[in-house]
Amino acid sequence: MLVEDNEMNRDMLSRRLQRKGYTVVTAEDGEKGLSLARSEAPDLILMDISLPVMGGWEVTRLLKADESTRHIRIIALTAHAW
Repeated sequence: MLVEDNEMNRDMLSRRLQRKGYTVVTAEDGEKGLSLARSEAPDLILMDISLPVMGGWEVTRLLKADESTRHIRIIALTAHAW
């Protein structure tokens, strides 16, 4: 699953993953990402940190606090350099 608000990044990453044989579900904001993670139970989430509606950190916190979704691996993505 890919949660990314930037349309160009979302398109590029999902196409690359699909070419490698992965099935990709996408969400453009944190709230939709949270909902899809709960309904789709993906094996892995690529989570943008800076998302509209609900940030990636908050979505990750909620998923890890929920018994039914805490097993899902989450990789944080960000364009911000710290």
